[in-house]
Amino acid sequence: MEITIRQGDSLWYYSQLFGIPLVLIEQSNFGISPNQLSIGQNIQIPGYVNDPYNIQENDTLYSISIRNNVPLDMLFLANGTLDPSNLQQGQLLQIPQKVNAMLFTDPDRYTYDKMLEDLQALQEVYPFIRQNIIGNSVMGKDLIELQIGNGAKQVHLNGSFHANEWITTPVIIRFLNEYALALTNHLPIRGVFALPLFTDTTFSIVPMVNPDGVNLVLNGAGAAEDREEEVLEINSQQADFSNWKANIRGVDLNNQYPALWEVEAERKPTSPEPRDFPGYAPLTEPEAIAMAELARQRDFVRVNALHTQGEEIYWGFEGFEPPESEQIVMEYARVSGYEPIQYIDSYAGYKDWFIQEFQLPGFTIELGSGVNPLPIEQYEDIYQETLGIMLANLYL
Repeated sequence: MEITIRQGDSLWYYSQLFGIPLVLIEQSNFGISPNQLSIGQNIQIPGYVNDPYNIQENDTLYSISIRNNVPLDMLFLANGTLDPSNLQQGQLLQIPQKVNAMLFTDPDRYTYDKMLEDLQALQEVYPFIRQNIIGNSVMGKDLIELQIGNGAKQVHLNGSFHANEWITTPVIIRFLNEYALALTNHLPIRGVFALPLFTDTTFSIVPMVNPDGVNLVLNGAGAAEDREEEVLEINSQQADFSNWKANIRGVDLNNQYPALWEVEAERKPTSPEPRDFPGYAPLTEPEAIAMAELARQRDFVRVNALHTQGEEIYWGFEGFEPPESEQIVMEYARVSGYEPIQYIDSYAGYKDWFIQEFQLPGFTIELGSGVNPLPIEQYEDIYQETLGIMLANLYL
């Protein structure tokens, strides 16, 4: 919700009036100095929306304030030109309302466009969620990174490296919404209060690494646009793309990293396929390159890649993982019920490369069980299992 600064106002005053932690207001107005506010300057108040109301006969500003449990000064801030001595029947009034319910509601068939709509709604209410474009997919879709928090500790989470594992994205977006809601309403998540996590940790999130592939799985060959004939040929002219894991060029993005890539190249397909083709060389695909550059540019203390399926957590790579990886994965296992597995016969993945490159903890977390793509009926169970892991990344 946007308001306009008046003489004598401060961000601290807004924090007290609206009941929103000062740090959230500061983070919602990035680049504005709290000590150099200007009269007439616009400020975002997170966690609020304006509810339009037409003034009725015999209404007074005081009666409206009492009836809606809204302080008078909130009404003045939301209605900058309001003259309380001259209210007119039918006049439109904006009544600030605190958001106390989830905005995210529908995880089914979670396309790139659906994600964009949800992110826009979330950022309008919670402008302390920062959005960055870290690159583009083969088809030119923005690869979006979200950041929430202002702590020195930086932790990364991503989803939908594999197209038919798209259910990982609505898991992430729901958590983002639940976290933001807890912050603005002073609520705990599973008994853990959110504000100390926000001030301690900056959470980096790429919710959909492979948007072209996700749309292909969910919307069919038409989603490939001018690549429709190409993807049909790769898919053996089959209209069903539910087995498709790759990006739109038929390259498996989680086999693209220079961490024993040559081992995967020798035993995997040698040309584009719906799954498992590691490319003709490591880091050829723009989505994989963007994720590698993100890790190089930031100071992540660990990364998490959400995949499906198996209810397992892979946490080692060729002995490069540091000792604290085991302690972290045991906490993940405790809060999720998933099985920690140190080594598997699989290489060239994002967490493999991160562990090898930085000697820091990296985890591949296989959500749910069954055959990909997992049915949406599993979503609630998957979310509850994964919630503890995502939360642990903030407090560990």
